Amino acid sequence: MAGRLILRRPSPTTVSFTVSNASRQTSTPAKILYYLQVLLRALVFVCVVFFNIARLRHSLFNQDGFLVRWNTIWSSPLGSLVSRSVDSYSSWVVVLVSAIIIYGVFRKGYTEESLLVIRGLGIQTSTSSLTYLSKASTRFIPTTQIQDIVIHEAFKGFEVRFYLAIIVDGEPEVVVVFPKLLPNRAILEEVWRGSRHCLYDSKS
Repeated sequence: MAGRLILRRPSPTTVSFTVSNASRQTSTPAKILYYLQVLLRALVFVCVVFFNIARLRHSLFNQDGFLVRWNTIWSSPLGSLVSRSVDSYSSWVVVLVSAIIIYGVFRKGYTEESLLVIRGLGIQTSTSSLTYLSKASTRFIPTTQIQDIVIHEAFKGFEVRFYLAIIVDGEPEVVVVFPKLLPNRAILEEVWRGSRHCLYDSKS
């Protein structure tokens, strides 16, 4: 999915450019589908946890607790079915499959990359993480280290792609903005003009 640009201006001296390939939840069917996906992820997560608890029922979950009656659960039709199913596989298979499913549950289905420009301070780039459990990778570049903000072109396979880059003083390589999504030239030009105007005021 092609990335789209989201522009925010929290103050006259601050501007934020975010490129995202996440689907928009503007229509009612899209919102319903989104909440169904959230519900499905939660249900799958609960099922995985329950299967792993069933695997450990003989050592950790074999006594009735204050809130949970484990013996009643394991003797129920559903508990018996889950127990027989999980006992038919070795522990490492259960752990491996559970880890893969948990990763899928918490994996983001989209990428967001942003450029935050603060006049007089500098620029912060950010790329979202693959899962909801980890933080985005960010980098802050002070204004005193920024030599220029440019648009370059390069080959990606047999295709010519444009990218926005920050030339940093003392570094041999440029800092590529939006490195994963690599938005189209129209978006890059809008970000380039807006970031230079905010960073250098009317001098750009």
